[in-house]
Amino acid sequence: MQFILRRCHARAGTMILVVIAAVHLRLAHAQSVTLRVGHFPNITHVQALVAHGFSRAGHGWFEPRLGTEVKLEWYVYNAGPSAMEALFADAVDLTYVGPSPAINAYARARGEEIRIVAGAAEGGAALVVQPDSSLHVAADFRGKRIATPQLGNTQDISARAWLTAGGLHITLSGGDAQVVPTDNPDQLALFKSRQIDAVWTVEPWVSRLEMEAQGKVLVDEKDSVTTVLVSSRKQLERHGELVRRFIAAHDELIEWIRAHPTEAQIMVRDELTAETPYASQS
Repeated sequence: MQFILRRCHARAGTMILVVIAAVHLRLAHAQSVTLRVGHFPNITHVQALVAHGFSRAGHGWFEPRLGTEVKLEWYVYNAGPSAMEALFADAVDLTYVGPSPAINAYARARGEEIRIVAGAAEGGAALVVQPDSSLHVAADFRGKRIATPQLGNTQDISARAWLTAGGLHITLSGGDAQVVPTDNPDQLALFKSRQIDAVWTVEPWVSRLEMEAQGKVLVDEKDSVTTVLVSSRKQLERHGELVRRFIAAHDELIEWIRAHPTEAQIMVRDELTAETPYASQS
């Protein structure tokens, strides 16, 4: 490089500035990092909703804590399996997700690709039945249709396990009762029109089923782990310190939410509206 610079200086002094500028641009590009983070438009992903809201407003929570060289991008998914596929495809680096898809992905990759790096939420999931339902125990669901957010997501597995434990034979597409993977907004519409008998889902959809369709909670998963933060192994190897900074900021955000519940609730409501505008018309 020194030889090239000397030769350029001999031919034209301005060439030195061009070469130096190009070198600085390459170095700046090499040092910049884009961190891609996934989450769902669910209250059980409250940390992501609040942080995404901060980012949308132009004064991010994670951004100043990650460093000026880091650009943060948010990606929204309906449920866990989609988010884990994005992680496998290297489309995101971190994602908030339910424990079941994370464990399934870990097993699928034989422990090579997925790492749970932090906890996020407990509770907020429930089985909701029709207001005049006579369904009380799993055995009552014989011949009934239950909607869940996505095949293989945490609530889908909870529903299948609960029905099986109650003595019913459940298959991927049928059995004694039919578990129907359905996007959350569509669950509400189907429930209102009584095309499904019950829904196993998370907040805010549990409350919307209660308030807008007079649904009744039959099973309340108050103490179940609902959300964890997952990283790809590649991201940990490439930018382990960056992931550690993100986790530290995630923990700080939990404390902020606890200290500012009213402000956090407003931010969650606004972010849910921004992420699922069509759902508010369901």
